[in-house]
Amino acid sequence: MKLLIVESPAKAKTISKYLDGKYTVKASVGHVRDLPKNNKKAIDIEGGFIPHYEISKGKESVVAELKQLAKKADEVLLATDPDREGEAIAWHIKEAIGLKKPKRVVFHEITKEAVQEAMLHPRDIDENLKEAQEARRVLDRLVGYDLSGLIWKKVRYGLSAGRVQSPALRILMEREREIRAFISHKFWVITADVSNQANVQFILECGEQPTDYALVEKILDIGKKNEWKVKDLKETEVKRAPKAPFITSTLQQAASSRLGYAPSRTMGIAQKLYEAGLITYMRTDSTNLSKMAISQVAGVVEKKYGKEYLDIRTYAAKSKNAQEAHEAIRPTNLAVASAGINEEQKKLYELIWSRTISSQMADAKVLRTKLSAEIVGAPSDIPEFAINGSRVLFDGWLAADPAARQDDVELPKVTVGEKLNLIDLKTEEKETQPPSRYSEAGLVKELEKRGIGRPSTYASIIKTIVDRGYVEKDGKTLKPTDTGDVVSTFLEANFNEYISDSFTAEMEDDLDEISRGENQYLKVLKDFYGPFLKMVKEKSKNADKITDLGPVDEQFKCPVCNGPMIWKLGRAGKFMSCKKFPECVGARTAEGNIMEGPKDLGIKCPDCETGTLVERQGRFGTFIACSNYPKCKYVKTDEKEEARRKTGVKCNVCNEGEMTEKRGRFGIFYGCSNYPKCKNIIKTKPTGNICPMCNSLMMEGTKTIPERCSNKVCPNHNPHKLDPKKV
Repeated sequence: MKLLIVESPAKAKTISKYLDGKYTVKASVGHVRDLPKNNKKAIDIEGGFIPHYEISKGKESVVAELKQLAKKADEVLLATDPDREGEAIAWHIKEAIGLKKPKRVVFHEITKEAVQEAMLHPRDIDENLKEAQEARRVLDRLVGYDLSGLIWKKVRYGLSAGRVQSPALRILMEREREIRAFISHKFWVITADVSNQANVQFILECGEQPTDYALVEKILDIGKKNEWKVKDLKETEVKRAPKAPFITSTLQQAASSRLGYAPSRTMGIAQKLYEAGLITYMRTDSTNLSKMAISQVAGVVEKKYGKEYLDIRTYAAKSKNAQEAHEAIRPTNLAVASAGINEEQKKLYELIWSRTISSQMADAKVLRTKLSAEIVGAPSDIPEFAINGSRVLFDGWLAADPAARQDDVELPKVTVGEKLNLIDLKTEEKETQPPSRYSEAGLVKELEKRGIGRPSTYASIIKTIVDRGYVEKDGKTLKPTDTGDVVSTFLEANFNEYISDSFTAEMEDDLDEISRGENQYLKVLKDFYGPFLKMVKEKSKNADKITDLGPVDEQFKCPVCNGPMIWKLGRAGKFMSCKKFPECVGARTAEGNIMEGPKDLGIKCPDCETGTLVERQGRFGTFIACSNYPKCKYVKTDEKEEARRKTGVKCNVCNEGEMTEKRGRFGIFYGCSNYPKCKNIIKTKPTGNICPMCNSLMMEGTKTIPERCSNKVCPNHNPHKLDPKKV
């Protein structure tokens, strides 16, 4: 028996079809090992930054099964994704199941030809790629652990910082400060409704937007009293070149602007298209297309649009490591213009198809026209009026990507010197606007431009700063929260060097060098960690605590002593606190409403038995908790409310507690009543049934799938995909 191990069950299913039953194909279901959580001892720093891994929670059964199969196998091949992370996963599988010399196969598309070709050329695990990934993981853990610990001490308990997330947050905060400092001013837009001698009406706009209303009145006065005529007419033929095929960052940007998908959603959809064999690997810096792909494109363009539309091109890659992933993101079969099993997959596939095809097509030719008009006899300080038009002469690549085409603006036929009839002269008062906040696509573009992060990390960087409450989505834009503001301000004041663009980009370059075998794992970590740890220790002693965020407007007085108040940061954001705290505990919400202080009820905590129960106010109203929080997390719930939350379903992990409704950052979920002793949680309400395949709790599903297993790894989590013959 020959064993082939991949990452995902969907990929395993697709690949097994191409191997004619010669291999047993199994999935590791992502990572099988990781560093222990919240434990700095996970890394032996003095021994040479040696990480100590453990089997990821929930993967014990997967590893046991792979180990059993590997023992019986004559040959084991590892076919995880073709990048650093995939190489690291392959190495972890090797270590976890005790393989001695497994072979690695790599393919960038899951098609029969690519898979069978890759099987003919197995190789050893690339230690350089694995070490580059390991160095990133260790660096992120060390920075996160040390920096977060300091922030807990100096800012607020429970906050965190990261090697790449903090520079991303800084970029958002820099823009936010520009917005806050922006002073808008008034200006006027002046337009003239005119018609030519053929009585065709059109609108001219003043070439200047005056900020002084006296000039506006002067232009209006002269414009209404005098004649108008065409002063100039310029026509210019310009070319619009197509864009390069998609790489990870440009796919995320285009999917965000055209389809409204967040980068993490785009990558999730792309992953499914890749695993179904419909597109090439979606984490790449390369804009190259293979000869086979170019040949397919040429065939499609000539057949669909004509020979004159074909123009084969090569695009230069910006990244030094672009060869690591070989090809741009493209459909595996370019003759298929639409593919995918649902609407979102179809939309993303069609976007990738149109970009790939259009990248090898001729320039579009556009005729741009500018019509200028003047007020006859006007003094020299009266600006000209003008209107711009454009017309596509040859659509070229726009034929394959019509969404990139701008609407034609046809101008009326006029001659230079022709008299124009003024119909109306209008003004509109406007105000200058501050710079816009970054959208998710805009931030990905900015991170790429500054060399921060890599294709595999853009989506996770944004997800992290949103999940941690440092940034919130306001429509399509990313807006830093009060907490994000305070954390970034602290890091900029104390660790500016370590969250600067140059440092973060240089560190990425060092990791790239490790992946190419041009630098050493130990040297990179040593060079970084010594000075970094020294600074953390120094700041631990010397940095000021951020407890005071500045004075509050004088209209808000302390509700207890009537004294001045200051801004402070709480778990729910900023609030007003009496300047004399802790002598005076008066406080107001950010809106100015009086906050009731914690009330000690004088009842011993039934959980830790050392604290007392205290009535507090939180985001969801009044609640009673232990005075020893955060060490003791006991929260008393209202009896009626507690009864409502019970489901009557016994916890299947500890067999003691009951699954009850709970509310978290992402909404309602169900967890064991024995929390924190038992941390069993599921996404939706348990139905009371037990999964016949893995003995986990069954939970409520959707209209089309009314019940499913709560265990994500279990095939019964997606019962609609089960083979009815095997059930």
